[in-house]
Amino acid sequence: MARTGAGTTMILLTLAWTLLTASQASDPNVILSQEMLAALYPKLLSNGTVPCDCRNVQCDSVYWFRTVLATSQVQFLGRLNNANIPTYGDGVNKARFLFKRKTKTSFMLNIIKVTEEDTGIYSCVLTDRKNTEVWKSGILLLPGVIPPTLPPTTTTKAPIKSICRCSSRANGCSSLVLWPLVGILAALALTLICTLYYFSRLPKKCRHRFVKKRLLT
Repeated sequence: MARTGAGTTMILLTLAWTLLTASQASDPNVILSQEMLAALYPKLLSNGTVPCDCRNVQCDSVYWFRTVLATSQVQFLGRLNNANIPTYGDGVNKARFLFKRKTKTSFMLNIIKVTEEDTGIYSCVLTDRKNTEVWKSGILLLPGVIPPTLPPTTTTKAPIKSICRCSSRANGCSSLVLWPLVGILAALALTLICTLYYFSRLPKKCRHRFVKKRLLT
């Protein structure tokens, strides 16, 4: 398989997993994970780690499988029971493929010094004490392959509200100018009304003196 066809491989594998999900949906003892197939790109001769999480299932044991992409063959790697005792499949290198329980709800497969021959899909099947099986979609391991470059993310800036600098001919800005003037006129009118009301409530003698005093001044 060409190294440049990783993207096409991911699409085909996702489609195959969708078909498998539809075919096994009627079995009440089989739970198929709806997670998308992920890919790992470890460097050659480095250690690769494939996780397998139980999440909401009380896991009792885990079975590990590898699908060889070149031949489309599925290889049984081994099993790890609830006592952390591993059982290996035929021809599996016990020194390179290590089965571990990471936490109470997660397992992991460690592959020591990965090579190009380790390329494939590593998937796990989790079981509980009621023989319920949880099938995980798996991890596509591509040792020595350069990860595809994602397109740069573009951020859209929020539009800046323009400040309306009105001119005598500007349209749509007249209300921004008139509203403060309306407020000022309303305040003056309210002051005048209050003054007239207060003056009307004064006795006639007080008003007469007030007017006389204003005339003398």
